[in-house]
Amino acid sequence: MAELSPGAAAEHGLAVWFDGPIAHLQLARPEKLNAIDTGILQALPRVAKRVRQNPQIRAVVLSAQGREFSAGIDIGDVFGKPEKIIRGLIPMPFRGTNTFQEAFWALRRLPVPVIAAVHGRAYGAGAQLALAADFRIATADSEFSIMEAKWGLIPDMAGSAALAQLVGIDVAKRLTMTAEKFSGAEAKDYGLVSSLSPDPVSAALALAEEISTRSPDSVAAAKFLFEKTWQKPPLRAFAVERALQVRLILGRNSKIARKAGFRKEQPSFPARQFWT
Repeated sequence: MAELSPGAAAEHGLAVWFDGPIAHLQLARPEKLNAIDTGILQALPRVAKRVRQNPQIRAVVLSAQGREFSAGIDIGDVFGKPEKIIRGLIPMPFRGTNTFQEAFWALRRLPVPVIAAVHGRAYGAGAQLALAADFRIATADSEFSIMEAKWGLIPDMAGSAALAQLVGIDVAKRLTMTAEKFSGAEAKDYGLVSSLSPDPVSAALALAEEISTRSPDSVAAAKFLFEKTWQKPPLRAFAVERALQVRLILGRNSKIARKAGFRKEQPSFPARQFWT
């Protein structure tokens, strides 16, 4: 099994490398239009675990090789063996997600932001993978589709949870029921895409670098806060806020940020202290 290290490392259907505090995760099946197969589904949680265990990493940029982000699930691979589907649908003990859901939601569990750079088509599983990121930057002419309805299915790779966070219920129902195709510009209007750029990878890198200048612990806490309390009652959010704030105030990186702020200096933060 390949280890994450400076330079490219190979996982099945994925290329992974570090560039300073930025981890790059790239779909690498261009000859298959980056279709998501069982190998990628199994590799994504492994990569996410390694990123989580490296406190030097401040952000992840998710992109794709070739002309498409991802044309969707690899039908021949995933549906070719029904036993794979049955095993994959069984939730893992103590996790609450099955193989299909965990592959993408593992990105939401990371204590660093994940920024997806989308070009070309992001259909079905490809769209759900992009939705699992914290931010999506796409070209205006990219094309999305919640395509599971074409196969008589529903999004089952954590896409429903992501849609609930991003759009109104009527939009979520329509996109899921119709499998309609819509552009990156339309996705931006819906709220599914964070911003548009003719060069989404460069824009994603710029955002990752900006976030990397902040305390890695406050960034991790912010992600944890919103993931745990979004659409929850305010009192629930307040309780989580209080607990996180106490932890941050007592931590070294908050002290560094306060000291630099008083001196009007640019802070230099060591590795993430919490959420490793």
